[in-house]
Order: sequence, then structure tokens, then C-alpha cells
Amino acid sequence: MSNEKKPTWIWYPGDFEIWLNMKVSMRRTERGRIVPPIWRMDTFYPCVKFRKKVKLISEEEIIIDAEGEYNLSISDRIIHTSKNFILPEGENELVITVYNPSSIPSVFVRGKTIISDDSWEVSCGNHIWLKADFWNFNSPEQPPSGYRLALSEIKPEIVQSLGKSVLYDFGKESFGYIILEGIEGKGKVSLYYGESREEAMASNSCELLDIIEFKQEHPSRVTLEHSRAFRFVLVKTDDNVKLNSISALYEYLPVEYRGKFKCSDEQINKIWDTSVYTLHLNTREFFVDGIKRDRWVWSGDAYQSFLMNYYSFFDLPVTKRTLIALRGKNPVETHINHIMDYSFYWFMGLYDYYLYTGDIEFIAKLYKNALGLMQFCLDRRNKDGLMENYPEDWVFVDWADMNKEGELSFEQLLLCRSLEIMEELSLLLGDVEKSCYFGKIAKRLKTYINEIFWDEEQGGYINDRCKGVKSKHVTKYTNMFAVLLGYSDQNGIETIKNKVLLNNTVQKIKTPYMRFYELAALCEIGEHKYVVSEIKSYWGGMLDLEATSFWEEYNPELPIEKQYEMYGRKFGKSLCHAWGASPIYLLGKYFLGVRPLKPGYEEYEARPNLGGLEWIEGTVPLPGGEVNVYMDRGCIKVKSSFGKGKLRFYSISEPTASIGEVLSEGNGMYSINIEIDKEVIVKGGFLK
Repeated sequence: MSNEKKPTWIWYPGDFEIWLNMKVSMRRTERGRIVPPIWRMDTFYPCVKFRKKVKLISEEEIIIDAEGEYNLSISDRIIHTSKNFILPEGENELVITVYNPSSIPSVFVRGKTIISDDSWEVSCGNHIWLKADFWNFNSPEQPPSGYRLALSEIKPEIVQSLGKSVLYDFGKESFGYIILEGIEGKGKVSLYYGESREEAMASNSCELLDIIEFKQEHPSRVTLEHSRAFRFVLVKTDDNVKLNSISALYEYLPVEYRGKFKCSDEQINKIWDTSVYTLHLNTREFFVDGIKRDRWVWSGDAYQSFLMNYYSFFDLPVTKRTLIALRGKNPVETHINHIMDYSFYWFMGLYDYYLYTGDIEFIAKLYKNALGLMQFCLDRRNKDGLMENYPEDWVFVDWADMNKEGELSFEQLLLCRSLEIMEELSLLLGDVEKSCYFGKIAKRLKTYINEIFWDEEQGGYINDRCKGVKSKHVTKYTNMFAVLLGYSDQNGIETIKNKVLLNNTVQKIKTPYMRFYELAALCEIGEHKYVVSEIKSYWGGMLDLEATSFWEEYNPELPIEKQYEMYGRKFGKSLCHAWGASPIYLLGKYFLGVRPLKPGYEEYEARPNLGGLEWIEGTVPLPGGEVNVYMDRGCIKVKSSFGKGKLRFYSISEPTASIGEVLSEGNGMYSINIEIDKEVIVKGGFLK
């Protein structure tokens, strides 16, 4: 097979993602009206220069395709030519200037030796030249502006006539474009969409609707212009309009379901399957929060999607697109999504991308933007060096009744972790001065957090200090992150576990968003059985209410007629929300037990845990392969096709292995190395 490079469309770095995000973010509607994002929408540079220095031993014909109007210069001499021209022999500097106010300026150049690829440089006209960006648009007939997701036709499973209207049930949560079949006559066709039957039937209060008026001659089959989220669609027609049926074009990002999980509990299996489906529905051009509302790219939501993606699809292009789009352009004027904590989740998402992939080139690409965002955050600290909200800031944390004024311990913890990340990434990229700068601030802040916010009597971190007065309110948020980030010693962890995380008098968490971290923290301290029971109760509770995807929020104490309410609207709640899919991450990382120890799974650990189940088995995707894990009470099997792995496990009896040497680590913990393509079978006594 030839290793010869092929031409590809190239553009200014980050502009494809920013342009695409702009398009995606403006698709949200509520009852026929557009709802733009609440933050600054960045845009692409409309005029871009593309440059390459070449040395030819003979003249060469090249062909230029461009998205936009363009001119061409060779060594500062403008060439008046069509898309085909002859480049003379010798040394020349080729510059193509493209103007396009509608979509990103981009070029596709092909010749015998000269092609458009990442060897070109680009500038937005500021005399700063950067390496050109590209993706997988490798044909002149497939420019970046033509990018769209895949489509597949689907049919409703149940059709119910209700007098003058018809209710169509597609069987599960779906997303796409409705097709009207067999339209005859003139008049209005009204469609009311619902993630639940109740919503579709509530034509005066459902979130999404379409009203189409046919006045002139029209085809009998019409595909609607706007994509919608739905399971149910109620269709009403004027008396003089006939409609045979509807179908839909299901729109999706093609991904491979690489991660797998099965166990002895069928409810858990259904929870896994529903979680993966929920994540896939929200894995689109970017990781969005929900397919009905908001259909926006939120940093806090995306951070969890990144982690779930590593245990399901391991689709890296969508992760990179999302990180680029979230950060946007300089200058930084507000927190990401206007939310303080969401700026910090961006740093954490960037680091986890490096940890799971080892892709330092992508980190280098975003490093300058990371520096800018971090300095913005540091410049907004108060006189004590702590984060405190400005009037324009949104301090979110969670949808919870808690004080969010003053200095929140939660925000200081996330800032500290973000500083540690920048310390490490700066050092990796050879920026020693910045590494030392961030490390010094992080060390001082970590000490300050423990001095100000730790409450020995209550056994945890308090929520806040406001105007110099410490709160007595202890919430789970800071405490579970302290466990996850390793900010407490073993004594502190035990205290937090007993006095906060497992204390029923401490304020409960209502959303899947923060249950993600709560249950992850409990797994970190060995409470796997408890976590299984919580997954079955919480996510199983949604399944009991016939959920086909997981929700933005779930309160088992509410009656069914109140479950769909949120934001003061009867059907405001999203019933397909990315952060509802967290069992993917919990079951992959803490039950199959696979996690990277060095970037890109150069070294990794497999530490399976039954958590009270009879048996578990599954697959965790790795950058260059996968690892398969099986465990029951007497046997563990692990086989990997990539990386340097170590199997670690507890056994109440002396274990034996089919290959390799079993090493005792003390206190019932054992380990054995995992060799590529060699299955390790361990026999022992493994606690249920």
C-alpha cells in the first residue's frame, strides 16, 4: 500500500469547530421560536491566507478548489487565473487568500507534488502564521461546509387514532426529521412532539411543535426542515387536508459501540444499554446536553460525556471538536458558558483527554488558549486568592438549594485541580516558568482550602465562607470531589465517608449530574455494593416509569404527573440528557475496573469488583485495542490487545494463575502482569 500523502481541505485552526458550533447552537427552538445561547457566540475568520513555500525542479500544474472567493499570488505577484494554473520551476512562495462570510474559508489544492495538507501555514491577516488545520474532508466534492450527520429512515411502532388527530409512537426516544407521507389538499398540518405521551398530547404546553400550511401544489411526501427530539408525535390536520402517515429520518453520529458490559442482574444490563443509547443520542457534531433542550454545548455536561465516551465509543474527533468549540476565541471575557465551575471542567476535560489518549500534539494545539483561560480565572480571584463570583458570573454547582454567594469551597477545589493540571501540562510542553508559576499557586491554595473550609466537628468541608463568616452547612459536593481528587488523607476520607457521603441527614443529590461524582467517590472508597443498589434504585426507577433514555433530573418521591416539570414549565425537563448516562463510566471504571495509569494506556490497571453481583463481563476500549474482563466469585479472566497492564484483585484464599507470577501486595491484595494477546485466568476466592 502506498504511503503517499493525499490532498485534503485545510482551514484556520479551530475555525471549523467554531463555525459548526455556531450552526448547532442556533438550532434550539421552543414552540416555533429560536432560543439563542446565553453566552458570547464566537465566529470564524472570514478572510484567511494560506501559504506554502515550494521548490520545483520543473513546472507543475496545480488545481485549486476553494470555499469562497479567492486570489492567488506567487512570490508576491498576483496571478489572474482560473482554478487550474502552472507553477513555474524554482523556489516560490504560494499564497492563496480566501474570503467567505458564510462558512469557513478553506482550500483544496492538488498537483503532482504540491497538495493541501498540514504542511501549509495559515493567517487571519494579523501577520501570525499557524499550522493549517484539517480533518477528513479528502475530496474536492466534499468540502467542510457540507458536513452533516448520518440519516436512517425509521417508522412509528404504534399508530393511535384519536378522533381528528393521530398519535404516533416511535417506541423509544428518537431524533431527526419528520416525513409527512401521502399529503393531499391544502391547509394546515400541526405536529406536537413529546418525549412522553403526556407532552405530545398537551398541544398548548409541549416544548416543540411544527405547524405547516400547504397553500399551493406540493409533493405528496415532504420532509420537514427542522430536526426534532421525540418519541411521540401528535398530528392534527385541517378538514381539507389528508395525511396517510408519518415516518422520520433518524439523525445520528456513526460511532462504534466498543465498550461492553453484562452481568448477572438483568436490570443493570438494561441500565447499561439505556445509558449507552442516551449518550449516543447526545453524541452529535459535539457532545450536547440534551436533544430536546438545550441542544447546546455545556462544559459541565461535556466533561462527563468525555469520560463516558472513553468507556463506550472512544470517539476522539467529537471530543476534540467539543473542547475546541467550548474554549472559543480570544480574548476571554467570561467564564465558559458564563459558569465559573464550567471553566474548570474544561481544564479537567483537557487533561483527561491526554490521560486516556496520550495525544500531546492536541494539548500543544490548545495550550495558548488554556493559558488565556487560566489567567482570566486567576485575575478574578479576591484579595485572599479565592474565587468569588462577579455579578455576571453564574455559580452553578448543581440544581440544588444551597448558598452560592461568597467563597464556595467547591469552586476553590476545582480551581486547585485546574492549576495542578496546568502545572503538569506546561512542564510536558517545556514551559518550565509557567509550570512553576501554576504549581506555586496550587500548593498555596490547597493549604488554604483545608485551613478555611475543613470542619473537624462535622467531619467534612463546609459549603462556603461569605464576607468572612464561615458557613456551618456541609454538602456532599466539595467532599466527594476531595475524595475523587485525593485531597484528603486516609483519615479524612473515612470521616467524609461516614459523616457526609453515607450520612442520610446531609442534603441529598437530586440530579444524575452530581450522582455521577457521588457514586464515583463511593466506588473510590470501596462502596461498590452500595453503588449497585443506588444504580438499581435511581436509574432503575426511571426504567420503571418506562424511560427509554435517561433524564436530566429524577426524584422518586414525585408522582408521575410531576416528573416532567422543570424550569417552571410543565414539560421543561429533558428526558434524554447526556449526564443521565453515568452508569457507563461507573461500571467501566469501577466494576470492570479498567483505568489508565500513564497517558494513552501506556500502563493501565484492571481491578474488577463484583459489587454484590454474581458475575460481570465486558470490554473497555483502549487507544490501540481493547481489554476484556470477566469475573465471578471464583474466577477472573483478562485479555488485552494493547498497553502494559496489571491485574489487581482481593482474594480471601491463595490465588493461582494460568500464566505469569501472582504477587502478594498484603492485606489480601494480589497482582499479576497482563501480557498482550495472552489471556490471564486467575482462580481464587473473590468476595461478592
